[in-house]
Amino acid sequence: MSLIDKLQWRYATKKMDPTKVVPPEKLDQILGAIRLTASSSGLQPYEVIVISNPQIREKIQLIANGQSQITDCSYLLVFAAWDNYTTERINAAFDMTEKIRNFTSESGTAYRQMLLKNYPNRDPEINFNHTSKQAYIGLGTALIAAAYEEVDSTPMEGFDPQALDTLLNLKERGLRSVVMLPLGYRKADEDWLLNLKKVRRAKENFVSWIK
Repeated sequence: MSLIDKLQWRYATKKMDPTKVVPPEKLDQILGAIRLTASSSGLQPYEVIVISNPQIREKIQLIANGQSQITDCSYLLVFAAWDNYTTERINAAFDMTEKIRNFTSESGTAYRQMLLKNYPNRDPEINFNHTSKQAYIGLGTALIAAAYEEVDSTPMEGFDPQALDTLLNLKERGLRSVVMLPLGYRKADEDWLLNLKKVRRAKENFVSWIK
């Protein structure tokens, strides 16, 4: 199938089959795609937490409206964004870039100083709003990568983020949960959404051109 065919194939899976397990190599491909996705200033201001532990997922289900995909999936991905931009985080990102590329440029140094001057001094909620948007870019990549690997997924915002942060000790790591993504395989005979037609606005009502 082409990429478009695979995106046509994917849907927000409502019922997953716990007896079917996503192969580790497919999970690695999906995580690799997220790691390579675009991020503002190359800071990658979020982390992906992979949860396979069934007891932890049962606890998460209790604070996520009882959604069955959480316990029936093979892996539950939690996208957790930085709670704030700090001098240490910005410097670490630029230091890594300079080490990997083995050079320091005037423009890179100037850009680093610009971020150091502006980001850490902003309100933490403004910064978290920015980092969480970056996490959603990663989520978008994950959805496409999962479809490419023919792995089912369901993006989830329907959970108590503060309770999840406490459960996963995210505050201590300077992180806040943003969105979750179960990865697994559809249970075709029990998923009411599977055979319904995909509904999207027509291209002419969605894409406009300025020439």
